[in-house]
Amino acid sequence: MKEYTTEFLRNIALVSHGGAGKTMLAEAFLHATGATTRLGKVEDGTAVSDYDDEEHRRKISIYSSVIPIEHRDHKINVIDAPGYNDFLGEAIAALSVADGAIILVDAVAGVEVGTEIAWRYADEFNLPRFFVINKMDRDNADFEKTYAALEEFVRAHGKRALKVHLPIGEKQNFKGVVDIIGMKSYLGDGKTTGDIPADLKEAADAAHFTLVEAAAEGEDELMEKYLENGSLSDEEMVRGLEDVVYAGSFVPVFCAAGGREIGSIALLNDIIDLMPSPLHGPARTARGKDGEEKLTPSDTAPLAAYVWKTTADPFVGRMTYFRVFSGSIQADARVWNQNKNAEERMSGLHFQRGKEQIPAKVVHTGDIASVSKLTVSATGDTFCDKGHPLTIEKPKFPAALYRVAVTPKTQADAAKISPTLTRLCEEDMTLTWYNDPITHETVLQGMGDQHIDVAINRAQAKFQVGLVTHQPKIPYREGITRKATAQYRHKKQTGGAGQFGEVHLRIEPLPSADFEFEDELVGMNLSKSYLPPIEKGIKATMERGAFAGYPMSNVKVIVYDGKEHEVDSKPVAFEIAGREAFKLAVQDAGPVLFEPIMNIRVTVPDANMGDVMSDLNTRRGRVQGTESERGNTVIVAHVPMAEMTRYTTQLRSITGGRGYFTMELDHYDVVPTHIAGPIIEAHKKEMEAKKEE
Repeated sequence: MKEYTTEFLRNIALVSHGGAGKTMLAEAFLHATGATTRLGKVEDGTAVSDYDDEEHRRKISIYSSVIPIEHRDHKINVIDAPGYNDFLGEAIAALSVADGAIILVDAVAGVEVGTEIAWRYADEFNLPRFFVINKMDRDNADFEKTYAALEEFVRAHGKRALKVHLPIGEKQNFKGVVDIIGMKSYLGDGKTTGDIPADLKEAADAAHFTLVEAAAEGEDELMEKYLENGSLSDEEMVRGLEDVVYAGSFVPVFCAAGGREIGSIALLNDIIDLMPSPLHGPARTARGKDGEEKLTPSDTAPLAAYVWKTTADPFVGRMTYFRVFSGSIQADARVWNQNKNAEERMSGLHFQRGKEQIPAKVVHTGDIASVSKLTVSATGDTFCDKGHPLTIEKPKFPAALYRVAVTPKTQADAAKISPTLTRLCEEDMTLTWYNDPITHETVLQGMGDQHIDVAINRAQAKFQVGLVTHQPKIPYREGITRKATAQYRHKKQTGGAGQFGEVHLRIEPLPSADFEFEDELVGMNLSKSYLPPIEKGIKATMERGAFAGYPMSNVKVIVYDGKEHEVDSKPVAFEIAGREAFKLAVQDAGPVLFEPIMNIRVTVPDANMGDVMSDLNTRRGRVQGTESERGNTVIVAHVPMAEMTRYTTQLRSITGGRGYFTMELDHYDVVPTHIAGPIIEAHKKEMEAKKEE
């Protein structure tokens, strides 16, 4: 691969709803430009960008991959991102390093949930975008109907759609496309060009007129020319269209059939003509010594490169993917990782094409490359010059709200569980894990069941660590609701020294603190030196739980009397007596379980609001209020955590994938008796079983 400088680069993220044909379009680009000798297929596992075993198994993209395409002396870095919602993190990472987005739409399905999500994130990164109506060769493909839906969708978001391609034929007869800018037709993959078919001439003229009008809006000078002459030259038209597309006010619409390569060359031409090079891409900033600095896309500017993806592989080792936003990186150079305060050496510098590595001598501003075997760098880090520290901010990723508890399959796996989970989460910004201090479980959080499933399989395949998942326990807490007193005598007479201790205590609820321990001892019945072991016994019981196996808090204990024996009394006797007296007092103190109540915000299309509200009611939810947000309703509610364990999946099915939510702990509340009963019973049974063992 030859060297490309900044103005000859394009970085394009392919995003869409799952199954719209992104991976096959990338294949078509590769084959049409001669980079591959045959067209790979997703279902055969031969596609260049779906090279992971897991992707072959599921026949969908799970990871973003970079596919550089060389065409007309330009290099287009096409980043093929997954469309399935569970792998949204990969698509966000891809968009964060692109200068433009191509949103694919299936010619039959039209605008889908994933189309809206892709659009929302392209907005967040302020990217110019194309729509491509793909799979035009499908049985029910309908260009006009899909275009009308796109036009409406784009208008609803305050922009305007523009037809740049017209299809020649449709369904089985889809043969090629008419490119309205150059007013010529591209047949098949686009290597053969010709005149516009007669039956399309009128439609092409009308579309051409609209394009010229849009281009004239790009610059005052062009507008004057257009008003004088009534037309613009092709060069002027491209210049004007560039302006309105870069600015994002117009969204060009194309058509293609990736699986049959139709329209691929025509589309590549328009990517080069209408998508910005890194010189004109969205403005980027980084945090420097003295606050925000604007990054200049030039090889001579200070270095700022952002790590957007990391992969670990037992054979290749760690691969770090980065995009250079300013400055350049030479092979073997030493760069500074500002986030980790460490130097890294760029010894294995490559351009990736799927899993194929093409050695690189220099990576110019704007290019995307990879480097192997770095020691500390992880996704989200910035490379810079040590003398000019810069940090590029990570994009915001959606919160992972689908939780599973993980346990090791074997004893051998147990030791490796923490480092393995840490490595998985380093590679994927939408995975997190933690040890729950209350339930003592290891909890892994992801975007949904498929996402977690892939992570577990990856732990096995890449790190040889077997993990089993199950539903996580809810971190309940025990508490009391009223005062109670109790006493307990612990007496053990065996041969020789015995044990003796008697404790009288009172307990009461303590809303303001977790635990207080006091005494009201008078006279000589019980010496104060036995108070520490009594407190120790009670604290241990509170940690383990007094009746349901969950930690207890908000209790005040007052020891007011007791008895001791000058020979047989020992600290351990009072530890036991204190513990048992405490348990007896708890039984009389109106014991209750408290559960975590989450504050959730559910964003749903207005049409689904009623269904989502009634579903929340069945989950013991209390709706706090609603807000409206452009065709969507945001429902704010308090819902017990126990009712939210699989909500991600259920909300998707109620709203056809359009709803999403966030949640955080709000407060603890009493568990209703009919729910607490079985939890306490289960704990009793478990304790009895342990005794028998």
